[in-house]
Order: sequence, then structure tokens, then C-alpha cells
Amino acid sequence: MKKEKRTPEKMNPRSAKGMGTVEIVIIIAILVSLALIFRVALSKYSSTIMSYVFDDENVIDQLKE
Repeated sequence: MKKEKRTPEKMNPRSAKGMGTVEIVIIIAILVSLALIFRVALSKYSSTIMSYVFDDENVIDQLKE
């Protein structure tokens, strides 16, 4: 009888299967926490960009040049 080689997957099959899910959940949690921490700065930055892009005076001034 031939002995089987024991690999980590054969010793505990659940640990290798759920590893990807745990990593994705941790990454999502980090991104959400960063978004909550920098919420004020991100909203100020986005409003500045939106006002610059959609401000008619800036577009007209750039067309005149």
C-alpha cells in the first residue's frame, strides 16, 4: 500500500477554501473605513472638481483663449 502525501489542503480542507473570501472582506472593510475617515476631504475635493467642470465661466474663459 502506498502512503499518501499529506498536504495542508488535505489536513484541513476548509482553511484553503475560505481564504479568498476573508481577504476580500478585509479589503472592503479597509476601503470603507478609509472612505469614512476622509469623508470630508473627499466631498470637498469632489465638489471643487464638479464646480470647476460645470462652471460656465471657466468654460467660456478657456474658449476665448
